[in-house]
Amino acid sequence: MKRVILSLFALSVVAIGSAAPQASDKEALRNANKLIKQMTLREKLGQLEQFITRNGVVTGPEGVKCDIDSAVRKGEVGSFLSIRNRNEALRLQKMAVEESRLGIPLIFGYDIIHGCKIIFPENLAISCSWNIDAVERSARIAAEESAASAIHWTFSPMCDISVDPRWSRVSEGAGEDPYLGSKIAAAMVRGYQGDDLAKSNTIAACVKHFAAYGAVQAGKDYNTVDMSELMFRDIYLPPYKAALDAGAVTVMSSFNDFMGVPASGNKWLLYDLLRKELGFKGFVVSDWKAVNEMIIHGVAADGRDAAELAMKAHLNMDMLGGDYIAHGEELVRTGRISEKLIDELCREVLVVKYQLGLFEDPYRYGKQNLSEVYYRPENMQFARELAAESMVLLKNNGVLPLAEGTKIALIGPFADSKIDQLGAWRGLGEAKRSVTFRTALEERFGKENVLYTKACECGRYKNGLIEGGIEEAVKIAEQSDVVLLSIGLSGWHSGESRSRASISIPEDQQQLLDALKQTGKKIVVLLSTGRPMDIRNEVEKADAVLLTWHAGTMAGPAVADLVSGDKNPSGHLTMSFPYSVGQVPVHYNSKNTGRPAKSQFKAQGYSCSYVDIRNAPLFPFGYGLSYTEFEYSDLKVLTPEVPLGGVVKVSVKVKNVGKRDGVDVAQLYVRDIVAETTRPVRELKGFERLSLKAGEVKVVEFEIPTSDLAYCHSDMSVKADAGDFYVWVGADSNAKLKGQFKIK
Repeated sequence: MKRVILSLFALSVVAIGSAAPQASDKEALRNANKLIKQMTLREKLGQLEQFITRNGVVTGPEGVKCDIDSAVRKGEVGSFLSIRNRNEALRLQKMAVEESRLGIPLIFGYDIIHGCKIIFPENLAISCSWNIDAVERSARIAAEESAASAIHWTFSPMCDISVDPRWSRVSEGAGEDPYLGSKIAAAMVRGYQGDDLAKSNTIAACVKHFAAYGAVQAGKDYNTVDMSELMFRDIYLPPYKAALDAGAVTVMSSFNDFMGVPASGNKWLLYDLLRKELGFKGFVVSDWKAVNEMIIHGVAADGRDAAELAMKAHLNMDMLGGDYIAHGEELVRTGRISEKLIDELCREVLVVKYQLGLFEDPYRYGKQNLSEVYYRPENMQFARELAAESMVLLKNNGVLPLAEGTKIALIGPFADSKIDQLGAWRGLGEAKRSVTFRTALEERFGKENVLYTKACECGRYKNGLIEGGIEEAVKIAEQSDVVLLSIGLSGWHSGESRSRASISIPEDQQQLLDALKQTGKKIVVLLSTGRPMDIRNEVEKADAVLLTWHAGTMAGPAVADLVSGDKNPSGHLTMSFPYSVGQVPVHYNSKNTGRPAKSQFKAQGYSCSYVDIRNAPLFPFGYGLSYTEFEYSDLKVLTPEVPLGGVVKVSVKVKNVGKRDGVDVAQLYVRDIVAETTRPVRELKGFERLSLKAGEVKVVEFEIPTSDLAYCHSDMSVKADAGDFYVWVGADSNAKLKGQFKIK
C-alpha cells in the first residue's frame, strides 16, 4: 500500500532524529564495525537472540533444547531475559566475555516497569500525580536499583495510549491523553538513561509497544488493531516519538497486527516510519516470541518465513523464539536474506552495548554494595510521597479527613495485603517490605483505634466471602466511628493477560458494602485497582471514595497520610471512569460528529447519544477532589492573534478559597474550530501543578507554541493551520472558563 509519509513536518523530524551522533556514539559505531569483520555469521545471529534461563535449559522454536553454558560459550546468545539473581547474571557474563571466541558481553533485560526493589504505584496511578519531575525521579531510582542488580535494560516506558479500561495493560501506561502521555514517556526515558548511558547507575530504556497496542479491539490483550493512519499519527504516535526524542536506545515491537501486518514483521512500522522518518538508530526487540507467533497470525508458514519477515522489517532481536539462530544461516545460504542485512541488525545491537559501557567493563553493573542502593530511606520516603500524590479523591461528603482518636473499622481483602498493593509488575520487589494500610493506620491512629477483618478474598486463587466474614465486619463496624472499606481488584487483576469484560466491583464485595451500609456508619471506600472501573453503585452508597490504586511498597503510609489529613489529596485522573461499561470507550477528547449529543447528562435520540443512559463518564479526565477548594477566574488570552510559529499566551487566576493548604492541577484545553480534518472537542495542551496556602492567589500563565497545535491532515502531513481556536482552563476536562484566539 502506498503511503504519503514525508511531509515538510516529517522531513524536519528526520533532520532532528538523524542529527550527527555524539563522539562516543561514533566511536561505538567504529568499534562495532571492526568487531563485525571478525565475526562469523553464526556469531552475528547469536547477537540477535534473547533467551531466558529455566532450569539450565534454553528452548528453541521447535522445542530443541541446548545447554545454556554451551550456547553462551559459542556466542549464540546476545541477551538474557528476567535473571533475578545477580550472581547468575555475572556468572553468565564472565563466561561470555572470558570463554567465548570474541568475548562479546551479554545484555540483561528485565521488566522494571514501576520500580525495581522499591515498587512505586502502577504507571497509570503515577500519571495521576501530573508530577513530571516525580515521574522522572521514580525511573531514576528504579534504574539505580536495577543497575546494582546487574540489569542493563528495562522494557519501559509503555507509551501506549488507551481509552478502554477492559484492556488489562492500561495499568502500565499513562492514560488516554497523548499530550500528557508524551511528557511522561520522555520523563521516564530521562530517568532510566540519565545524561550518560555508560554510567554504572543508568540503564537502557525500551519504547513499547510499537505500535498502537493500546487500541486492541474489545479491550482483549493480544487482539488485532484496526485504525486509520490519520488516527494513529494524531493520537497514538506522539508518546512513542516523545520517548525516542528523549533518547531511548531500544524499541519493542507489539504483539498486534497493524494495517493487516503483525508489528514484528511490519516493514512500514519498523523501518519506513521508525528508522527513516523518526530517525531511530538503536535496536528493536520483539515482544515475547512475537516473531514465531506470525505463523499463528497467518502471515508466515513456519519459523523460516517468520524470521525472514522480521529481519526484512528490520527487527534486530528475537525475544525467546529462537528463529533467528535456528534459521538465519539457511536464509543467508539460500539468498532469502543477505548477510549485509544481518550485519546491519547486529551492528545496531553492538552499538548499544558499547554505549552502555559493557565492552569497556562488562562487570560495571552489579559491583555496587546492595545494602547501599536498595531501599534507601530517602527513596522510601519519596515512594510514600509519590503514592499519596497518585491517589485521587473521587467523593467526599465531609467524612474525610478523620479526626484524631477516631475509631476505625478497617475491612476488606486489600486492607492488609502486602502483595496486592505491589500491582502487576513487581520487578525485584519483596512483599515483606510492603507497608500495608493496616500497619500504617495502626501506627498513625493507634492500634487500639483500628479494628480489622478481611471479610472476603480477592485474588488469583481465592475469591469470595470468608465464612462469617460479613457478620464479623458488621460487628466491628458497629463498634467504630467510621468504616474504611478496602475493595476493588487485586494486583493480579491488572497487567498483561488480565483483560476483563466486567469492570465492576466483584459481587461478594458489593454484598459486603450493602451489609455495612445497613449499620448506618459512615463508609469510606478505599478503591484498589489498576484500571478505571464501573463503580456507580459504590459511589452512590459510600460517603467518600479514595482511589488508592495499587500504590506500591509505601501504599499504607500514603493512605494514612491522606485519610488523617496529614497530606491533602492532589491526584487528578488521567483516564475517564465510565458511568457504565457499556459506554466504553469513553474519553474526553472525542470528536463532535455531525449530530453531537445535546446534553452529556441526559439520554436522547437522533444524536450521537445513548437512549438509556447519559453520555458523560462518571468521573472525567482530569478530575480530582481536595480537602480544600480552588476557584478559577479572570481567564485572559494575552495573545488574541499570533502568527504560525508563534506562542499563544493565556493566564488565569487560581485561589485557594478553603481553610487548608493544598495542591491543584490547572489544566488548559483547546479546540480547533474549523480544521482540514475533524478534530476533538477538547485537547489538553498545558498543565501546571500549583501549591497554594489557604487564601493564597496565584496567576498562572500558559505558553502554547503553535507547533503544539499541529495535527494530521488527510495527506498525512502534520502541521498547524491558521484559524480560530477556543481555549478553556480549569481543574478538569470540563473546565468552564473559556476564551478564544486566532492563528494568522
